[in-house]
Amino acid sequence: MIQTNTTWDASPRFRMLNSDQVERIKRASFEILEKVGFKVLHPGVREMMKSAGARVRGESVKVPEYIVQGCLDTAPRGWSLYDRLGNRAMDVSGRNSYYGTATASPNTKDAFTGEFHETRVEDLSRAALIADALENIDWIMPMGSAQDVPAVAAELHEFFAAVTHTTKPIVFLAYSPRGTELIYDMAAEVAGGAEALREKPFLVLYPEPISPLVMPQEVADRIFIAADRFMPQMMGPAIQPGATGPVTMAGAVAQGVAESMFCVTVAQLRRPGCPVGLGCNFGILDMSRALMSIAAPEMSLALAAQAEVAQSLGLPTWGLAGATDSKCLDAQSGAEAAYHILAQGLSGLNLIHDVGYMDMSMACSVEQLVMSNEVIGMAKRFLRGMEVSEEHLALDVMAGVGPGGHFLQQPHTMKHFKDQLWRPRVFTRLPFDQWEKAGSQTTEDRVREEIKRITQTHQPEGLTDRVRTELERIRDEGEKELTGAQA
Repeated sequence: MIQTNTTWDASPRFRMLNSDQVERIKRASFEILEKVGFKVLHPGVREMMKSAGARVRGESVKVPEYIVQGCLDTAPRGWSLYDRLGNRAMDVSGRNSYYGTATASPNTKDAFTGEFHETRVEDLSRAALIADALENIDWIMPMGSAQDVPAVAAELHEFFAAVTHTTKPIVFLAYSPRGTELIYDMAAEVAGGAEALREKPFLVLYPEPISPLVMPQEVADRIFIAADRFMPQMMGPAIQPGATGPVTMAGAVAQGVAESMFCVTVAQLRRPGCPVGLGCNFGILDMSRALMSIAAPEMSLALAAQAEVAQSLGLPTWGLAGATDSKCLDAQSGAEAAYHILAQGLSGLNLIHDVGYMDMSMACSVEQLVMSNEVIGMAKRFLRGMEVSEEHLALDVMAGVGPGGHFLQQPHTMKHFKDQLWRPRVFTRLPFDQWEKAGSQTTEDRVREEIKRITQTHQPEGLTDRVRTELERIRDEGEKELTGAQA
């Protein structure tokens, strides 16, 4: 029966695994946790696991399925993120995909000279401002690891640079438990207090255990800190198939799921119901060079499979796209970014990070970020699909135009063209003679022009003088504390 008054939204989606394969990987992950176990370097975690019924012998912790399953059941099925102004920004659940920037690289590809240099705090500030202006970048991470401040306190400077130059949600790394606490203190100051931050969180912690199957003490402490504050955290084990995990994709995914499940179990035993994500990373080891690729096709293959296991449990997921192994903005950088951006959007991963990575994650580049923003716009338009309704089928419009007519002046065209037709910002659609007359600009040329335009014109909504002064105080006093410097 044809339902003439029904509106349908048709959008593309992709499945890597069938239901039986999802279940087999899940069963394998439970078996890894129960029979292989974790090496746990945190005495408090070992005691907590033992009290819950796990088998603990020295630093070895083997966790029965019923404990893990119970903790997966207490975890919420997603959570909302807000911007720092208190506006709801993202529903991190289901197959909703959001793209965010790269982070933690020691080097930066300069936005204006193209040169590579050690990452500085000013690079992070500029990158956050540019990301704030890009319509398809939904959230940010501090773009790099600052090398011009004390390493033990770098996260304070990195978070300060980010939060003062963007209003978008922030996912952050911290290098120590105390650094994590100080960042939450800064975020609470921005939000108007710890309770206000918990009610409308605008940041997510990103803890990473060590693969294979090791829980360091400081990583566990960071998980505890976020859980105690009831703040969202995305678990992020990072596996290199053939090096820190099995070279076969199914084995690597099973290990990644197990490692992420263990982190979720730690958080839920500490604070049942705290918001968590079942994330994972897969960096592909190039066996001929012993280097990690962040753009190999197997990366999205493994991430899509891992995400489907997480989705079957109702938990948020973590991706990596918009990155390249290339050293410059070229065909390789565009192809690698486009492939993973679309593949992971089709797979429904939630928080897709590392947009803007270059040189196998050793450098952050706002050029790559701006170009990938364009690609994400194309992908989002494709993933949005089409509406099938009376209005969109437009039979009455076609009848009115008739054979041989045109639709340019139709009210229907004026009503819908801006929403229906994606338009590029830095990619060109000029005819050849006009392109040549305009200077024969390459994509890199136009990307740099866009970066210059943003840095000269974009002004994110600022913090009040009082809040900024308090953030500076926390940052500076925190640095003295972490470095052991005398006041």
